[in-house]
Amino acid sequence: MKRKLLLFIPIAALFCAIGIYFGIQRHTPATPENLAVANLFTQAMPEASGKTESLSQWKGKPLIVNFWATWCAPCVEEMPELNALQAEIAAKKIQIIGIGIDSHDNIAQFAQKYKIAYPLYVAGSGATALLRQFGNQAGGLPFTVLIGRDGAVKKLYLGSIKFDELRKDMDLL
Repeated sequence: MKRKLLLFIPIAALFCAIGIYFGIQRHTPATPENLAVANLFTQAMPEASGKTESLSQWKGKPLIVNFWATWCAPCVEEMPELNALQAEIAAKKIQIIGIGIDSHDNIAQFAQKYKIAYPLYVAGSGATALLRQFGNQAGGLPFTVLIGRDGAVKKLYLGSIKFDELRKDMDLL
């Protein structure tokens, strides 16, 4: 009897530890950034062409998400280089998407004038809430988020992009 009890106690302790471990894993909340990514993928926004698209189409793909506006001088300055970068990284299956905090007309005219080759979505003032979910509480622009294939935020950039740094950080994707 005593021998059975000595055998039972370690086995019971092992199963308790396993149960506690899996219970903690299941109830550990997602990071705020990962919740922001999940929220981003629930959005449907009009593209510069006017067609509304679901951002869930980008789920599972490495992304560079650039929040910008036509009235933001640093945003406008970096757009040609982002456009060139998209052509450069297309073979790596990394996608740039722009989320504009502006009117549809302004974004459509901008996309046409500068021949932006990556998707530009029109979020209007609603993008400010997305910025804040990613941790940009002040709502500063430009604001760029690197999202890995796994849906995790790899890096955040507030202000103008340093493209040498961005090219290095793309290895995180």
